[in-house]
Amino acid sequence: MKISPTLSRYLARTYLINTLFLLLALLGVIYLFDTVELMRRAGKIGEVPLSVILQMGLLKLPEVGQMLLPFAILFGAMFTFWQMTRRYELIVVRAAGYSCWQFLTPIIGVALTIGILHITVINPLSALLLGRFQQMENTYLTRQDNQIALFKEGLWLRQGTESGYVILHAAKIEQPSWKLKNVMALFFSNDDRFLKRLDAGMASLEEGEWLFQDVNVSSPDAQPLKESVYILPTELTVADIEESFSSAAAMSFWKLPGHIRTLENTGFDASPLKVYYQNLLSQPLMFAAMVLLAASVSMRPPRSRGVLNYFAAGILIGFVIFFMSSFLQALGASHQVPVILAAWSPALISLLLGLTVMMNLEDG
Repeated sequence: MKISPTLSRYLARTYLINTLFLLLALLGVIYLFDTVELMRRAGKIGEVPLSVILQMGLLKLPEVGQMLLPFAILFGAMFTFWQMTRRYELIVVRAAGYSCWQFLTPIIGVALTIGILHITVINPLSALLLGRFQQMENTYLTRQDNQIALFKEGLWLRQGTESGYVILHAAKIEQPSWKLKNVMALFFSNDDRFLKRLDAGMASLEEGEWLFQDVNVSSPDAQPLKESVYILPTELTVADIEESFSSAAAMSFWKLPGHIRTLENTGFDASPLKVYYQNLLSQPLMFAAMVLLAASVSMRPPRSRGVLNYFAAGILIGFVIFFMSSFLQALGASHQVPVILAAWSPALISLLLGLTVMMNLEDG
């Protein structure tokens, strides 16, 4: 017997409302703690308006929401099934001749839709807002003058100097020695007046300095010079540069493939971004698996014993999946396991586990 559209809409609406309510409650708690932490950091700097701190907390919230979304899907489904069981609604539905797979279909459909929206809308919006948050953090909290960007043409870097700032460009980066090839450095004063230009065949980032080799120095007020070595002091480290443009959370889903190609063409390891990208693609499947796992521990008769134990098991399953996913992503990023296996295995294992449990518990 085909499930009626009215019942499907009711199940989908109930699950969606419960999931959104749970997600908003969790985000509210996270926002409170994030705001307190930002106020603590701002207290060390001084003269940071409260409105700026509140705005920074809101800008960071979508990034946190992406991490909370799988838990909201799981716990929202568990609460929905428990609620409908307590009100005997699922019992009535089963007595009407519907199988568990029929009334699970609308709820799984909502989870899949949320997963698709997560990839196509929530993630790009989160990346945009996180980029704005990082700009405000550099301006008001860390007050860093260094700016780094990576394009198809190579690495562009801006850093402060004693008399102004310098813009550095390298067409190629040799890994893992971190040697820059075909390097150009433009020096400017604080009032944006051009001072001089360096052209070097190679440069390396040493401890506390850039070391240029085979350098041609040209300036508007002097004859061109050739030097074997030129040293530029810097506060940057290799970790600072890599983290500035390899942060997966600050990169939109739609821009990830192009950014991965740019990293590989420039000479960097793009494995962490590849794992992150494939993990995003697996999210709809993961959300569907969360619904099945929630159903396997929540759809119990109202008077059956051990309901709290089943709920505790569901919560434990959620955290185990989270840590398993994080662990496998770390293995994939470090080339210990293939990228596809690291990104997709948590979703596939969860889905197969949920299907197995439901097939054993239900008569179809």
